Amino acid sequence: MYRRNFIRSGLLLSASYTLLPVLAGATQNNAFSMTVNGAIPTGEMGFTLTHEHVLVDFIGADKIKPGRYNADDVFSKALPYLKDAVAKGCKTLVECTPCYLGRDVQLLQRLSKETGLHIITNTGYYGAAGEKFIPRHAYTETAEQIAAGWIKEYAEGIDRTGIKPGFIKTGVDNYPLSAVQEKLVEAAAITHLATGLTVAIHTGNGDAAMEKMRIIKSKGVKPEAWIWVHAQNEKRRDYHYKAAKEGGWVSFDGVNPVSVTEHANFLHDMKKAGLLHKVLISHDAGWYHVGEPGGGEYRNYSTVFNELLPAMRNANFSDKEIEQVFVRNPANAFAVSIKKL
Repeated sequence: MYRRNFIRSGLLLSASYTLLPVLAGATQNNAFSMTVNGAIPTGEMGFTLTHEHVLVDFIGADKIKPGRYNADDVFSKALPYLKDAVAKGCKTLVECTPCYLGRDVQLLQRLSKETGLHIITNTGYYGAAGEKFIPRHAYTETAEQIAAGWIKEYAEGIDRTGIKPGFIKTGVDNYPLSAVQEKLVEAAAITHLATGLTVAIHTGNGDAAMEKMRIIKSKGVKPEAWIWVHAQNEKRRDYHYKAAKEGGWVSFDGVNPVSVTEHANFLHDMKKAGLLHKVLISHDAGWYHVGEPGGGEYRNYSTVFNELLPAMRNANFSDKEIEQVFVRNPANAFAVSIKKL
């Protein structure tokens, strides 16, 4: 496989965030993404599914703890689905389960090594779903204090594993955002400025998305560092266009057999608007549910390959345009690079 040489920078001491040692972001010529097995040139990401899950635990931040599941059982359940995705052409999978919701980076690393699939994990807290998955300390700490913990995970690795996050994952409910949800977005922006990690934020509607973009910009971060997760939940196209024109990444990440036509239409409209270069597409599938017998129903990662790609070709999307959506856009979106206003 062709590998470009790239340089990992040393420690960066930020004048704004005192004495927080982190890895500096890449330049355009040595762009890299951070996987559970370490940094790779973005050119090696290949065909990427940008929003998926393996394991989730919905018990809540105050009750989640180690030992609620058998990692070997999860490994055995997820492995054939990941192998199938690889066989269909997937090279990289972005796993979006955050801390306090079932993130297990050692499991992800094990699956990555077994399948040869690049897997990217995250840092951050999930503030949506009525704030059920936010740890108590986030209510009393400042945005800077919360960010310090996330920055440390990138600088030193998660839970002493040495495995580093490749992006920041958080979430908010609909507009108006609560005080703690605003604080999590601020913490994500601070973390980005110290690490170069992209900020992916779950949201409910376009008004909340615009508010997230406003907060990020107010902290001095370009919208290019932000992914609007679940943009398909907002049906008004003008919100999608505005976010993309500002530089944000618009993620239509709910592809399933029922929604193929809808997602093809989203893509068609973004293409018509000249904004296909700001689109991300994925399933939001997987989901081994801790607490359900056998992990419950595990959704496969196949619909993009089996149904959406043929639908795109039938709608006259060229191979170059398909490559734009599934190869070049993810490589640009998940490149570790500080994007400061």
